[in-house]
Amino acid sequence: MRTVRIVAILCDDVGVTMIAVENPATEEVLGEIADSGEAGVNQAVAAARAAFAAGVWARKLPSEKEAILWRIGDLIERDREDLALLVTLETGKTLKESRGSDVGGSADAFRYFAGAVRRIGGRTIAADGPFSVASQREAMGVVGAIVPWNYPLCLAAWKIAPALACGNSVLLKPSELTPFHALKLAELLAEAGVPPGVFQVVNGYGHTTGEALARHMDVDKISFTGSTRTGRRLLLASAESNLKPVSLELGGKSANIVFGDADPKAALRGALWGIFSNQGQICTAGSRLLVQSSLHDEFVDRLVKRVRGLKMGDPRQDDVVLGSLISKQQMERVLGYIKTGKAEGANLVCGGAREGNVGCFVQATVFSGVKNSMRIAQEEIFGPVLSVIRFETEEEALAIANGTSYGLAAAVWTSDLKRANRMASALHAGTVWVNSYNEFDAAVPFGGVKQSGFGRELGQEAIEEFTTVKSIWTAQ
Repeated sequence: MRTVRIVAILCDDVGVTMIAVENPATEEVLGEIADSGEAGVNQAVAAARAAFAAGVWARKLPSEKEAILWRIGDLIERDREDLALLVTLETGKTLKESRGSDVGGSADAFRYFAGAVRRIGGRTIAADGPFSVASQREAMGVVGAIVPWNYPLCLAAWKIAPALACGNSVLLKPSELTPFHALKLAELLAEAGVPPGVFQVVNGYGHTTGEALARHMDVDKISFTGSTRTGRRLLLASAESNLKPVSLELGGKSANIVFGDADPKAALRGALWGIFSNQGQICTAGSRLLVQSSLHDEFVDRLVKRVRGLKMGDPRQDDVVLGSLISKQQMERVLGYIKTGKAEGANLVCGGAREGNVGCFVQATVFSGVKNSMRIAQEEIFGPVLSVIRFETEEEALAIANGTSYGLAAAVWTSDLKRANRMASALHAGTVWVNSYNEFDAAVPFGGVKQSGFGRELGQEAIEEFTTVKSIWTAQ
């Protein structure tokens, strides 16, 4: 592919840092983007604030905002193949996954929040005294949306769509590893009718552009998806600047719990794709597979047979189901955890090595005999590594599942709905799937507890994240 030189907005200063962007499946350079840095962020924030103050978006009629947001969904569908190819080239994931999770998920989000525009309102409150009291929800102002590289287009839409529906100006900071889809998205928003300054992309590194955005005194809200370590830094940046609210969707170490009475075929599919979707680079990855003893040996044997049949290779090929990891650094991190798992005494039953010598490919890996105290069972690997843990009783499964610092998601596979309800209520997780895994819908709130963060994306709850509440007292 021809190398292109693409400079993000507001970065025309002499000496600006350029960042090379690679295709992780081929290690070829796709092009370059500029690190916006503090100067670029300052200019972008000023433009966003001016647009908000002028009301070019915030004071548009609800029907106008609704129509534009719906149009964005249409344009994403129109350019589905271009967007999917950009995401695949940047991330190394398969085209099938880019078309579905990223492109399809982003179009769905814009359409859902188009319909939410006219549902944003307050309430009448019965207060003591001769007063008429009401509350109303108002846009926050300038929102900084910081998204990771694993589902870059979809996760951006999860933040941009509700923030715009509420009337905010939005600055999107994508990962420096996956910037080009964001520039294409900006073109589509402009084509749909989003006014200048209302939506902008600020490319760059986290420690430069991301840090500048988080610390800026005129940014009113930060919505972040990424690592727990970076989430803590954003909280500190907020505390040390203007105390802007921060919502965090962070890491996970999700338990996928299979009881002996589960439908074995359905549970096998859920276990397989719960961890190996996007090569395990998903915050809700079912990286801890808990299997009841009565089913354990047979289930693991069947799972390993399926894993060994997964084709890995060029993610642009239709028959490939496992693409590459995002970078050499991530590949080395994952291989390091595999080495740790073997050292800790876990039984490596398949995979466990790099695939080939070009590209960032790691074989789908399964460990059995894992103890919940092992690092591979406690730390987020963010790669195609599954830890299988045997359990005997419901109580033991619950203790193992909750025995981690994370609380993003979990799943329960059983034909006993009473057991399913007990487990769902007792699991410390923001999302629990019963007899399914990794199901998402723009209408359903998503987020975590414990070190998986706080705040919610999607659903009506997302409207609450991007608005403030004003109470109005009127004397009678």
